[in-house]
Amino acid sequence: MERLNGKKAIITGAAQGLGAALTERLAKEGCDLIGWDVNLGVMEATAQHVKELTGRYVGAASVDVSDAAAVHAAVDDAVTTLGGLDIMVCNAGILISGDSIEFDIAKWRKVIDVDLTGFFLCAREAARVMIPQKSGSIIQINSKSGKKGSFRNSAYAAAKFGGIGVTQSLALEFAEQGIRVNAICPGNLLDSPLWVNSLFKQYAANQGITEEAVRQKYIDQVPMKRSCQYEDIANVVVFMASGESSYMTGQAINVTGGQEMR
Repeated sequence: MERLNGKKAIITGAAQGLGAALTERLAKEGCDLIGWDVNLGVMEATAQHVKELTGRYVGAASVDVSDAAAVHAAVDDAVTTLGGLDIMVCNAGILISGDSIEFDIAKWRKVIDVDLTGFFLCAREAARVMIPQKSGSIIQINSKSGKKGSFRNSAYAAAKFGGIGVTQSLALEFAEQGIRVNAICPGNLLDSPLWVNSLFKQYAANQGITEEAVRQKYIDQVPMKRSCQYEDIANVVVFMASGESSYMTGQAINVTGGQEMR
């Protein structure tokens, strides 16, 4: 452990689910970090739990990643508090699915604002403060939906396809400054709160089947026949944040149990 000892990190969307798991893992690997989330109360509880568990500094901040001014200020605050910034994990995201003919355009714009524009804002502000030190790792938590269209999920897929384009473009722009920009494309985290509390219900309604049938459908699509787990993603995040991946930039790494191979 402690492959990231002494590093300073920001994780967005860090209050619960995958974000909370990444917060805990990076702290265990030696990071001091600040977690961002729009739900400050839950973020503060997560930060306190991880701090007690690991002994690392873990802060909490309420940040809307789609607000350019708020992201700029929050990055500056984090740099002041942490004493620098080495790693930015862009995990914040939302998913709203629905029939494209009837899909509310306000919901479309919200998904794009958070998942695509929010990633761009966080990445560029991180790069801004990493450029003088000539080093840094920016990691987007993307999706297998960034590689292949998703049924009745056009806004989310559009944002995630766009995220890979942003990743590659920023990787080219900042490579000579020593800043690496990569994406990780997880498979379906079927045991996560997002799926259990929301997506199973959304997809069952959209597809006219039971929630149990939705789960089995998604398991059946995976060659390894299991759901993606937080640890599967955290292992790759640590690798991409560390010097072990120092010759990798502009990549979109699949972690899908063989479901996506492009």
